[in-house]
Amino acid sequence: MIRINLAPERGRRLRGAGFSFSLPAFNMAWLFGVVYLALLLGVGVTWWILISTKANLTADIDRAQKDLAALKAQIGQETKIKELANELRKRVDVIESITKAQGRPILMVEAFASVIPSDLWITGFEERGGQIKVAGSAFSATAVADFMSNLRASGKFKDVDLVVSRRDLARPSPLVTFEVTCRFEG
Repeated sequence: MIRINLAPERGRRLRGAGFSFSLPAFNMAWLFGVVYLALLLGVGVTWWILISTKANLTADIDRAQKDLAALKAQIGQETKIKELANELRKRVDVIESITKAQGRPILMVEAFASVIPSDLWITGFEERGGQIKVAGSAFSATAVADFMSNLRASGKFKDVDLVVSRRDLARPSPLVTFEVTCRFEG
């Protein structure tokens, strides 16, 4: 006769006389659930790290752009200050050259005033390139001659020449109008 044992294998072994070792039954659904949760947790942590990194980088970029704008404004101010400083240097140079050259005309006028006779009037005085042109009137030609000799005798005027000398006879008291050129070397 054939016997068929329908009892589960586990039950059969316990009844058996020998010792046997077996692993507990493993459920694959639990394994996939745990792996799924671990992956979900890993993705969530990675996402959180990336979002916080993005926020930090965005804040750094904003700070850097503000600093850049402030530095550009500061550079613009420094450029304006340099331009103003250059302009001020030019102005100071012009003022210094004017004050240095200021003494010469004063010396020239003082030397010129000391040689004018009392019966002679200066009606025009012009200096160009070191050359002086003097126009005036006198009661006589002798006063004009005295004026020219005084210019030469002062030692400060050179190349004294009479350009024009006219007597105006139409007036009741005839005046001599003249024009003299010279150079000042004082």
